[in-house]
Amino acid sequence: MKLKKIGVITKVGSIDSEYVAEKIVRKITKLGILAYTTASIKKAIKVESVDELQNKKLDMIITLGGDGTTLRVFRQLQNEVPILTINVGGNRGILSEIKKEQIDQALKQIIYGNVFLDKRLRVVAECNGQEFPPALNEIYINRKNLTKTSEFTIRFQNDTVKQKMDGVIIATPSGSTGHSFSLGGPILHESLNTLIITPIAPVYGLESIVVPAKKIQVDCSHDCNIVMDAQVIKSARFEEPITIKKYKKQAVFIRLKKRGLRQMNKLGF
Repeated sequence: MKLKKIGVITKVGSIDSEYVAEKIVRKITKLGILAYTTASIKKAIKVESVDELQNKKLDMIITLGGDGTTLRVFRQLQNEVPILTINVGGNRGILSEIKKEQIDQALKQIIYGNVFLDKRLRVVAECNGQEFPPALNEIYINRKNLTKTSEFTIRFQNDTVKQKMDGVIIATPSGSTGHSFSLGGPILHESLNTLIITPIAPVYGLESIVVPAKKIQVDCSHDCNIVMDAQVIKSARFEEPITIKKYKKQAVFIRLKKRGLRQMNKLGF
């Protein structure tokens, strides 16, 4: 890969990730590569937010943190800049490619082009004419009124499911190992072009279903929350249709070597 500009994004409030970021910036600037970062790091060009990086024409981004940091960057960067994910201070690091001890080897492989790009599907929700930020893992729709069970209507192509439940998760293959899985949903290969519809506490025991990545419409009989990757919450009024569809841009990971089901392996399967 020809590298001229690299973004380095740290975990919010993490001294450890900023320390590692400073070491990375020193390495890449010695190679004549410009480094952009949201943290205050010597020799790096500081930007106020991740959003600003979209106009910098970056060749790649390095994230330093856990899965929360990875999800945040993929949501805020809505283009297809490839990202190397490094687990620094994360819990399990399901989405991380390497640990901080492997940084030197990773940079060598990237510079010599000995890597490949892993492209993942993202989803986006739209309600009342407003499109929300894309999600890599899932979009979760739940009732605001916790004292009453809502009736959800889910429409996909020519099928309609109507049932009382607490909410529904629309998960991508990347998100199949997350909240959907904890509710009994299947694990999918990350490369599939499919979505999982997982009901939450349905009255009549509705199971998760796997569908092609096409438009899904969700209506709720009460006001509800629309939650993107458990990080951003938007609102919808009762019976206001919520549309979920595949996002126009994919999420792109930089991978050092090919593996089978990456996320399943990290979960111990």
